[in-house]
Amino acid sequence: MIKKITLGLGAVLLATALLQATTYRKHRVNIKPLSTTKFELTDVNHENPHIVDFTGKDFIVVSVREPGSDGEMYAVDKDGTIWWHGTISSGAGGGHLEKRNGKLVPVGGHETNNNIFHILLKRRYHMSKTHPDPNGINNMDFELQFTQDGQALHLGNTQAMSHGCIHVGRQDISAFFKWAKVGMPVVVMRGHYKQFLQKEVEQFQEDIKGYDAEEGVVSN
Repeated sequence: MIKKITLGLGAVLLATALLQATTYRKHRVNIKPLSTTKFELTDVNHENPHIVDFTGKDFIVVSVREPGSDGEMYAVDKDGTIWWHGTISSGAGGGHLEKRNGKLVPVGGHETNNNIFHILLKRRYHMSKTHPDPNGINNMDFELQFTQDGQALHLGNTQAMSHGCIHVGRQDISAFFKWAKVGMPVVVMRGHYKQFLQKEVEQFQEDIKGYDAEEGVVSN
C-alpha cells in the first residue's frame, strides 16, 4: 500500500514538473472572465477589448490545464448558475505563432486553442483519425468537437496532456455530453474561473443558514 502511494505521489510530482517546464505560445485571442456570464476578449497584445455576454444561454467554460489556470471545465445554465464542474487535461504546449498572409497562425506544439467556439458535433463513440489508438480502441468517446481541425472535449486521461483536445473523466463527460447541444458556446480560456463557483458555494451556504434560522434549526 505504501509503495502504491509513493508511486502515485511520484507520478503526480513528475506530471506537475513537466507541466511547469512546458512553454506555451501566445494566443491570438485572450479571454478574461468578468462575471459568471461576461467575458472580455482582447487581441494577442491584450489590446482592443470587447465584451461577450452569455446571459440567457447554456454554455461551457474550459480553464485549461496550464500554470495560472484552473484545469477545470464548468457547465453554466441560462440563469448563470454553475451546475457542474470537473477536472480536465489539455494540450501539451510547445507551439508558437507565425504571421502568414497577414494572419497569425499557430505552428507546432499541441496547445488547446484559446477562443470562444461552438459545439460543431456530438459523437458518443469515436476514434481519433490523426492519433488513433494502436489497439483499435475508441479514444475520443463522448466527443464534443468545437474546432474544424478536430479539437474536442472527450473521455480521456486527465493525468496526461493531450494533442490539443480536452480530456475529461467519465463521470463528468457523460453528464456534459447529455446536457450539451450542437451550437452551444464553449469558452476556452487561460486564467481563473473558479472564483465564481466559490461565490455560488458561499451564497448557497448563507441561504441554508437563513432557511435553518427560519425553521428554528440550530446550525453546528
